[in-house]
Amino acid sequence: MSITIRQAQPQDAHAVIPLIIDAIGEIANRLTGEQTTEAVEQELTVLFKREDNRHSYLNTFVAVENEQVLGILVYYNGVEAIQMDANLVKWLEEKNAPSVIIDKEAHEDEYYIDTICVSPEARGKGIGTLLLQFALEETQKRGYSKLSLNVETEKKDARRLYERMGFVITEPWSIIDEPFHHMVKQF
Repeated sequence: MSITIRQAQPQDAHAVIPLIIDAIGEIANRLTGEQTTEAVEQELTVLFKREDNRHSYLNTFVAVENEQVLGILVYYNGVEAIQMDANLVKWLEEKNAPSVIIDKEAHEDEYYIDTICVSPEARGKGIGTLLLQFALEETQKRGYSKLSLNVETEKKDARRLYERMGFVITEPWSIIDEPFHHMVKQF
């Protein structure tokens, strides 16, 4: 298996968007202001192709084999998240979305894994671990000493994977009024 990780490109939207939705579920509705699957996909595609928000292709890396996207990593720093989320709120307000509250997901001194997901047919092959390792290495290259993520409290298998990679629960967190563990790996 020769998997490479590369920066996503706008033309990757067709492969990336379903994986984002798979990973974040109802949060996608809040981020797009939409309710139907088709509308959520369409609006996430718009956001992915833009350069000013958390789900931009600029913040997305893809694990590929033979040019097929097998997994994704949406990743950015907590400082940039402030402006990206302000841009997202403005976009939602302009389209009269029902909710324009975007929950903060990371501290400003952290690099943050917003979304990580492996396509169903590629699960169990270590791709998630490769993406996490990539994020760890990239965080250090960028001069940060903390990498964080949030995991839903009931996702015990995911939490165990993160703990094996050196992440520890540092505090409770809430995203769209749902309970999460905020996990951090320090270097």
